[in-house]
Amino acid sequence: MPSPMFEKGLKIRREVLGNEYVDRALASADDFNRDFQEYVTEACWGSIWGRPGLSRKQRSLNNLCMLAALNRGHEFEIHFKGALTNGCTLEEIKETLLQIACYCGMPAGVEAFRIARKVLAEMKAGAVE
Repeated sequence: MPSPMFEKGLKIRREVLGNEYVDRALASADDFNRDFQEYVTEACWGSIWGRPGLSRKQRSLNNLCMLAALNRGHEFEIHFKGALTNGCTLEEIKETLLQIACYCGMPAGVEAFRIARKVLAEMKAGAVE
C-alpha cells in the first residue's frame, strides 16, 4: 500500500510532469526498478517538492541549473517542460540559461539552449503534451 508521502509526491509529480509521463514511468517499472520509482516519487516529489519553502517556479529554475551543470540532457528536457507548466516565463528561463552558460560553462549553456529550442519547436508543432 502506498505511503502518504508517496501519494503526496505522486500528485505533485503528475501536476508538474503530466499524467502521460508519470503513467509511462510507473507502468514501465519492473521488479528491478520499482523500488526506485517509489523512492523518486516519495523523496524527490513528496519530501522535497512538497515542502513549502520555495515555489514550484523556483524549484523548476533550480533544477534547470543543476541538471545543466550535471550534463543531464534528458532530465533537463523533462524539467524544462515542467518549468513551463509551473508558470516560468520564457524570459525567466532565458535568464536562467544565460546564468547557466556563465557559471557552468559555455558548453552547458549551448546544450541548455539547444534543448530549450527543441522543446519549444515541438510545442509549437503540437508534439508535446
